[in-house]
Amino acid sequence: MAPSTFNSNVFITHITTATAIVEIDGVRFITDPIFDDAMPKKYDAAPLLPQATGPVLMERSEGPAIDIKQLPFIQGVLLSHEDHFDNLDETGRQLLISRPVFTTPDGKRNLSEYPEVKALQAWKTLTHRWEGEQWSITGVPCVHLPGGEVTGFVLHKETFGYQPDGRPNVFYFTGDTILLPDVVSKLRERFHVVVALMNLGNAHAPYPDEKATPQQITMSGEDAAKMFRGLGADVLVPMHYDHWTHFTEGEESLRETFEKHGIIDQVAWLSSGKQVMIV
Repeated sequence: MAPSTFNSNVFITHITTATAIVEIDGVRFITDPIFDDAMPKKYDAAPLLPQATGPVLMERSEGPAIDIKQLPFIQGVLLSHEDHFDNLDETGRQLLISRPVFTTPDGKRNLSEYPEVKALQAWKTLTHRWEGEQWSITGVPCVHLPGGEVTGFVLHKETFGYQPDGRPNVFYFTGDTILLPDVVSKLRERFHVVVALMNLGNAHAPYPDEKATPQQITMSGEDAAKMFRGLGADVLVPMHYDHWTHFTEGEESLRETFEKHGIIDQVAWLSSGKQVMIV
């Protein structure tokens, strides 16, 4: 349940992977837009893996639940990182045109042909006005694959309200990251997270060398439960756990984990292509 001081409504429509429409009081954001279809499709991840000595294939089994041409008007883009094909693809780049895009400093440099791209530094805040209200967007540190920048996002506006201790109520999108206890502690110190949209799947970077230990690059269900408890958040929204071969935990496993940790009643599950009211 959202706190009584939170006077906003949050709806989320999951499209694929880490792509979702987050609608808050009529303002629509899209996260990590990928809209290529023609599935199943194989990708070579070797260029992203310094240790790779040959092709490293990852397969995606389903395309987007909503075609890019069928999207409602999108006011802003939350792009956790621009350099991975499962977070931004060629079709998804259409959404970087003529609307503010919040991403990493590397992302701003690499997407310099799009004038509305803004660099979000860790723990720094940018502001923007939508529908007559000022929003703040704060960058949150992430650790994903070595060598690339990734950011999470904390969103706030006045109708979200504040806790009695003065902390603002916020919406948090993790982006692609492993669990970082120090980050969780700092988030709890600075904010009260009402909705935590988490990229899960317990994804591991594949390697062609069978003797190499795959590297964890996104959170597991156990990690999500620890983060949720550590944040003191109100609602956990899992996504980013199906249709890719590098994901190792799906919905069934997540449900079991959340049941074990006693948080299942605080979890809001998304439905592919359908709008779900979160709070």
